[in-house]
Amino acid sequence: MHQFKELIIWQKSRIFCSQIYLLTSKFPVEEKFGITNQLRRASVSIASNIAEGSSRNSDKDFSRFLEIAIGSAYEIETQLLISSDLGFISKIELEEITLKIEEIIKMISKFRSTLKI
Repeated sequence: MHQFKELIIWQKSRIFCSQIYLLTSKFPVEEKFGITNQLRRASVSIASNIAEGSSRNSDKDFSRFLEIAIGSAYEIETQLLISSDLGFISKIELEEITLKIEEIIKMISKFRSTLKI
């Protein structure tokens, strides 16, 4: 069992989630139940799955939760591209936030590869 609060991937994911909330607070009001909600839920999912997986008794189970976290990260990347296409975020904002999500994906993948499954 891992202490999720000590994991850098969880810490970065938590900060990233806050950044998504701030970014989406500028989205059009009519998107509150659309892409804003989707982005927020997916960003919460990354940190939540890392935390939940860390409580599992086997690395195999933890690995599955990390896989789900990575899936949520790719979901966010797609939704950010769509948000940019729709003009909700600038190209610069897209580049900055994409670098952060790519870093998280790499870190989770690397950590996942160290588990004994």
